[in-house]
Amino acid sequence: MKAKSLIGAVLGAIFRVVATIFVIYVIYRGAMICYDYGYRTFTEPAVSAGEGRTVTVAVTEDMTPSELAKILESRGLVRDAKLFTIQYYLSEYREDVGPGVFDLSTSMTAEEIMAAMVVEKEEDTEEPAEEAAQE
Repeated sequence: MKAKSLIGAVLGAIFRVVATIFVIYVIYRGAMICYDYGYRTFTEPAVSAGEGRTVTVAVTEDMTPSELAKILESRGLVRDAKLFTIQYYLSEYREDVGPGVFDLSTSMTAEEIMAAMVVEKEEDTEEPAEEAAQE
């Protein structure tokens, strides 16, 4: 009876140590993935150095940021669509990127790509006309 309880205690201790090591490993890997994404969010270089190649991309008004990111990834303009989506939501260009046809280069960073896709918002043209009519 003593031998069975001793073996059970040893196996239980081994199981707890293995489970603890597994949990520590999972936490470590998760932290490394989060750090990598966080670091790359602000320091991701362009896909190619030098002049790169020019790619024409059409953006529609109903396109979501993740759909735009997938198109840019499929055209070779960004390495990771998920990372570009995060960069998009954290950028100052989030509200200004609009529909249109854009010539982008593989030598552009994500921020430069978003800056190139900025579209000027149309102002209400009725207000100045009304003011001119009143004068």
